[in-house]
Amino acid sequence: MAPDNAPAKNEETSAPITVAKGGRGSSEAYGAEVPAPPPEIQVSFYAHIRRTLSIERLEAYGDATVAPSVVLARYLLNLALCESLYSPLQLCEVALRNSLHTHLSAKLARDDWYDSPAFALTPWAVTEVAKAKEKITKSHRPITSGRVVAELQFGFWTSLFEACYEQRGGYLPAGIKAVLPQLPKSLHTRKGIKRDLEAIRALRNRVFHHERIVHFTDIDAQHSRILSVIGWIRPELHEMALALDRFTTVRREGLNPWLAKLAHHWPHTA
Repeated sequence: MAPDNAPAKNEETSAPITVAKGGRGSSEAYGAEVPAPPPEIQVSFYAHIRRTLSIERLEAYGDATVAPSVVLARYLLNLALCESLYSPLQLCEVALRNSLHTHLSAKLARDDWYDSPAFALTPWAVTEVAKAKEKITKSHRPITSGRVVAELQFGFWTSLFEACYEQRGGYLPAGIKAVLPQLPKSLHTRKGIKRDLEAIRALRNRVFHHERIVHFTDIDAQHSRILSVIGWIRPELHEMALALDRFTTVRREGLNPWLAKLAHHWPHTA
């Protein structure tokens, strides 16, 4: 799946992501404590990995004072956390876009609601629809509403909760109940929903860009937020997301499984 594109100019700023106070060196960021001293690994193996992945990338997980095995274990833990978030992020994105598409198609009585004069998209959103159609055309496929919906990126769907849509087409705030039928009444605020979706979008982009997330102190809350949005749309999908979920286990186990793998496969040799 391609990384998401930039949001519209008038979108609210997404919620800030907090990091452990000690940054990359803080034990707070990496879960369970590591053994002291940590296991050593082959020097030549680490040198090759460091050059291949890039020195700059690995330096984000620890400086020269941190043992090579710990640096690599942090990197591997980050990979595992990103992998574990892929399925809930995908389910959340697909469920949200389909729920919005279903509601807006019914409200405007046409599947290509995004082209309806009665539903004025922002200029940015109009451009995104044009890009989606162009991509479909270039692949020599007919333009259908299903294909356009599938091509539109997550930023397009989160942008439909901007304040302007309380006036444009008038689908907000009344549409909130249709799009998120299980959302508690106390949370029925466009601004709050937009804030949650923007936080999910920001995390989604970091995961899909292979960036570091392991140092976020609110990563557990972010994971819960994704699952909550899925549940607001469809409880059965929430059940499936929970059944598939591996994030909690990966997060709880922390660095130790990765330190053990490294020590087992590439033990230090005198």
